[in-house]
Amino acid sequence: MKQFFRALICLPVAVVTWSGCAKYHPKPIAPAQIESDFKARTLSDPGLRSYVEANLPKPVIWPPHALDLGALTLVAFYYQPELDVARAQTALATAGVKTAAARPNPTLAAGPGYESLPSAPFLFRFSLNIPVETAGKRGYRIKEAQRLTEASRLALAETAWKVRTRLRAALLDQLLSARELSLLEDERNLQAEAVRLVRMRLEVGAVSRPVLDLAQFELSGTVLAIRSAEGRLAHARVALAGALGVPLSALDGCAFAWPDLDKPPGERLITRFGIQRAGLLNRIDVRRSLVQYAAAEAALQLEVARQYPNLNLDPGYAFDDGENKYTIVPGLLLPIFNRNQGPIAEAEARREEAATRFLALQATVINETETALGDYRAASGELADADRTLAIQRQRANAAEASLKAGETDRLTLVTARFQVAAAQMLRLNALRKTQQALGQLEDAVERPLTGGLPPLPPGSHRP
Repeated sequence: MKQFFRALICLPVAVVTWSGCAKYHPKPIAPAQIESDFKARTLSDPGLRSYVEANLPKPVIWPPHALDLGALTLVAFYYQPELDVARAQTALATAGVKTAAARPNPTLAAGPGYESLPSAPFLFRFSLNIPVETAGKRGYRIKEAQRLTEASRLALAETAWKVRTRLRAALLDQLLSARELSLLEDERNLQAEAVRLVRMRLEVGAVSRPVLDLAQFELSGTVLAIRSAEGRLAHARVALAGALGVPLSALDGCAFAWPDLDKPPGERLITRFGIQRAGLLNRIDVRRSLVQYAAAEAALQLEVARQYPNLNLDPGYAFDDGENKYTIVPGLLLPIFNRNQGPIAEAEARREEAATRFLALQATVINETETALGDYRAASGELADADRTLAIQRQRANAAEASLKAGETDRLTLVTARFQVAAAQMLRLNALRKTQQALGQLEDAVERPLTGGLPPLPPGSHRP
């Protein structure tokens, strides 16, 4: 027995002496350096190249000749600061598992004393309080922390999807704005030629002055539209750089591609049942809501377990009146005035709240997918009508060209037919923009790419 108590006395001293302690390492923030590092970001960064090579299944030449949505998504995953924030939050939740797994430390108390007896005036007391958790509290605490960590990882994936959504919208705007500017320039050239031909007719008295004025007015309107399109293209480029998390200068000399831009998936490939099922099973916020419910369940189990008191073992030693005295006193908190009813009731209410949130989210998902699918089908029908209109106008332009070669019509008729083709192309471009935007909303409703995969996002990945 004496050896046992001596071991109990020596154990805390050994633990305190030999256990390693964490050290503080300062990490100041230098705003000027952060700004400089941001401005220095490029698409040819060696760290970015390594990140791309590690996350693509096959070797690639980086940077490629033309950047598509998949390549740009990897750039955004590497540079976008929102993901750094989400990664930091995931690391914080992961550290919470360590905190939850920690066992309570024992308490050591020791000190000398003095009493008035002349035979043995000195005394010494030592006690060690060892808390023992009961009813599986530590296991429930760990379980709750693990569920919260899983929820934070899903929140990271949710942030990655939002980054991809903004990037898709910015790339779509960039490509379609560039195409719109090109079509407007073609219209301007055709209108300028029409003005020249109308002026020639006016000089010979074949048309009246108002006809020329109308042609010149339409040309002026197109010139103004070109200026507006140039502004939209510049704005789209800035938005694309922001979605990537790089300065605008990093996009200098870059070409962009979207192979399937003009071929959105047909209605037969996107069914109502398939979309609803994908939304209810694949949406990250649905999975995160389920994990949060599991965390609330573990929290309730922990509060129920806390109504059972922990045990405290209090071995002690005393040198008193020249004698060695050894004691061991178990202690127990008496649950007389409360049995943890308040925290249990709060935990039950939080679990019920998590359940109702999940049910409300499911209803929202169904509504969003139905709305997005309807919008996409309407936009697809509009695009199909625009395709038919463009095909008709091209046939008329070809017929006008053939008639001109045969001497059956004049040059102005051909220019007018070609202008109608350009106008039909602009209508199709607007319909294509609407269709692709509706497709993006449909992808957001299910949080799943419908026209290409989403590059992987390793939860622990970050910039060096």
